[in-house]
Amino acid sequence: MTRRRFWGERISQQGRSLRESLSIYRYCGRAMQLVWATDWRLTLVLAGLTIVAGLLPGAVAYFGKLIVDGVVAAAQSGTAADRNQALLYLGAEAGLVALLSGAQQGLSLCTSLLRVLLGQKVNLLILEKAQQLPLTYFEDSEFYDKMNRARREASNRPLSMVNRTFGLVQGCLQLITYGGLLLQFSGWAVVILMGATVPAFVAETRFAGQAFRLFRWRSPETRQQTYLEVLLAREDYAKEVKLFQLGPMLLQRYRDIFQRLYAEDRDLTVRRSVWSYGLGLISTAAFYGAYGWIVLSAIAQRISLGDLTMYLTVFRQGQTTFSSLLSSVGGMYEDGLYLSNLYEFLEQPVPTEIGYARSGVRPDDGLRFEQVSFTYPGSTHLALEDVSFHLQPGKKLAIVGENGSGKTTLIKLLTRLYIPSQGRILLDGRDLREWDIEVLQQRIGVIFQDFVRYQFKVGENIGVGDVREFEAEDQWQSAAHKGTATPFIQSLPEGFQTQLGRWFKGGQELSGGQWQKIALSRAFMRTDADILVLDEPTSAMDAEAEAKIFDQFREATENQMAILISHRFSTVRRADEIMVLANGQQIEYGTHEELLAQQGRYARLFNMQAAGYR
Repeated sequence: MTRRRFWGERISQQGRSLRESLSIYRYCGRAMQLVWATDWRLTLVLAGLTIVAGLLPGAVAYFGKLIVDGVVAAAQSGTAADRNQALLYLGAEAGLVALLSGAQQGLSLCTSLLRVLLGQKVNLLILEKAQQLPLTYFEDSEFYDKMNRARREASNRPLSMVNRTFGLVQGCLQLITYGGLLLQFSGWAVVILMGATVPAFVAETRFAGQAFRLFRWRSPETRQQTYLEVLLAREDYAKEVKLFQLGPMLLQRYRDIFQRLYAEDRDLTVRRSVWSYGLGLISTAAFYGAYGWIVLSAIAQRISLGDLTMYLTVFRQGQTTFSSLLSSVGGMYEDGLYLSNLYEFLEQPVPTEIGYARSGVRPDDGLRFEQVSFTYPGSTHLALEDVSFHLQPGKKLAIVGENGSGKTTLIKLLTRLYIPSQGRILLDGRDLREWDIEVLQQRIGVIFQDFVRYQFKVGENIGVGDVREFEAEDQWQSAAHKGTATPFIQSLPEGFQTQLGRWFKGGQELSGGQWQKIALSRAFMRTDADILVLDEPTSAMDAEAEAKIFDQFREATENQMAILISHRFSTVRRADEIMVLANGQQIEYGTHEELLAQQGRYARLFNMQAAGYR
């Protein structure tokens, strides 16, 4: 009974393995659809040339036989008619060879063009999918591994699978013509031709699966190696790497990862080569066995010299074709494995946006947080817990707290980059989840502490704050004035047209404070925004520059709600209301004077900072 159960489980396991292997081939149709959608004209030409290239080799081999037999007949008869007949066969073969060469060149041309177009299309699909996914995905390392696996191989694999599919059709056509010719000699020759290449196919498919599993397992190491390359080669990391003498240590880590990966690759490559050589000997033995059979038949005069030439050519080319055909099947299996990465990424579910509202039910109500709590995905720790406040239109709120207290998390919830785990956030009396996301985000201008330093022109760096006005120079100037960036922009070589960063020729690098003014100006691009959020907007500026900015800020946001996150109490005290966060909890709320009177954490922090200026 135990043995019966054992064999039953083995058969069931093998059946599942076979079904999984065959299921990989379902990506063939999807790859074909993708290539067709990329350029259907080139795909049709590719298919047509494949058929031509599949039929012509058999015809060339047959005309080769006719040429040899024609030459023998002309030599024996010595007549002009036999000589001309042989030359006619020769001219026909030359024409077929020229046509075959043109078809093969056309296949190469179509493949090269499709490779470029398809690589672009697949990369666009991946990037478009990435834009549809919420922020939670981008803070998950497994997501990056999945995206990197999709990007590293999938841009080539669809075309590779289609080429192999067409190659399969081409090989089948060739085998049909070769088989038809070989059947005139013996059906066993056809069996030998096809059977000799099967072991190599089985081994190739097995090693393709192992190579794919190796590829999936080591995605984190590959991504770490890429990150080390960035640290060692990017200008924004060069200062610390050189100053802290990190180069040798990072290079050693890079070498260690390479050695681990190389050892795995070397082991697989050696085993693959040994098996390929051993199984290749079977094909060689089968070929020369059939070769001897055909030679002996010619010696015994059972076939003509032309037949000998044709059969040898057909058997050699047929064996190569059948081997290529099985290799294509194995290659399709490997391509399918890699394409599964692409479609695994592209088919990730995207949360459905349920928001539709373009206006609130109470436009004069402002912003409300009602018992809002939030936990990051994969964490059990509350990043925010039971936070409530009401910010009325035109009022300014400052948020104070230590690093990790939940300040930036609150901003992510306000901008709907995340959805609260509990409670709700209201704007103009309507839950944020009910708002149309594009309308909501247009109503909020934000500068994050870790704002992006785009390698664009100055004006474009400001213009990204409102993509609708990305190239509007008058809007750049207005936003730069509000952000107090105009004086230093005017001192740049080409003003708003000056290239920033060091990635491109002629680029200018800015100081930290100047970059912050650019980012602050970016937040003012959205003229219809009625909420302005500034997350540590002046951390790289001196006290005088900070004072000027906040004088300008209050004037520029007179009719807007504003939320300011800062560690400088000289700035914070100017807000209408102040909220103190600690460990994700709201522990104090009120005006500067009210919080000082409470003698709580705000008062203690304020007095500590004020003592430093006495």
